[in-house]
Amino acid sequence: MSLDRENVMNTTSTEFATLGGGCFWCTEAVFQQIRGVSKVESGYAGGSVHQPSYEQICTGKTGHAEVVRLTFDPAVVSYHDLLQIFFTIHDPTTLNRQGNDAGTQYRSVIFFHDEQQQAIARQVVADMAKVWDDPIVTEISPAPMFYLAEAYHQNYYRQNPQQGYCSFVVAPKVAKARKLFASKLIA
Repeated sequence: MSLDRENVMNTTSTEFATLGGGCFWCTEAVFQQIRGVSKVESGYAGGSVHQPSYEQICTGKTGHAEVVRLTFDPAVVSYHDLLQIFFTIHDPTTLNRQGNDAGTQYRSVIFFHDEQQQAIARQVVADMAKVWDDPIVTEISPAPMFYLAEAYHQNYYRQNPQQGYCSFVVAPKVAKARKLFASKLIA
């Protein structure tokens, strides 16, 4: 029995994951390398301002977090695996801070898209609590409206690998993910 291309395409499903782990340049750069993730978009979510700008986000007064929205194929990479990667590339124990970046816009957050994602997120947090010395402060909330960040934030690391922040902050996270999750990388 053979499957034609149309039937194969119709059986493929995609899901979304929306994650905030500090600066979105770091999380974007890592997840762009994961097999099964077809799209990574940097943006803002979780606040009260409609169509916020980066400048507004930086004030910390909008309530939004810098996030990435992933489009992924759960037949290739599971939501559980994405969350394990997420918890490896940022510190989920620091409230509203990642390294030198401080403010609610840099909080650790998982915005779930359905009850199954919520359950998986809670389980992964419980499992990761055994790994970290300090309590995990990652927020787990229903996915709110996602606002795409400005064009210059998209593919930032790929376009600016020599920029200082990319060299000293993003690159080590990418290297760590490549080492720990080599089997999940795009060939």
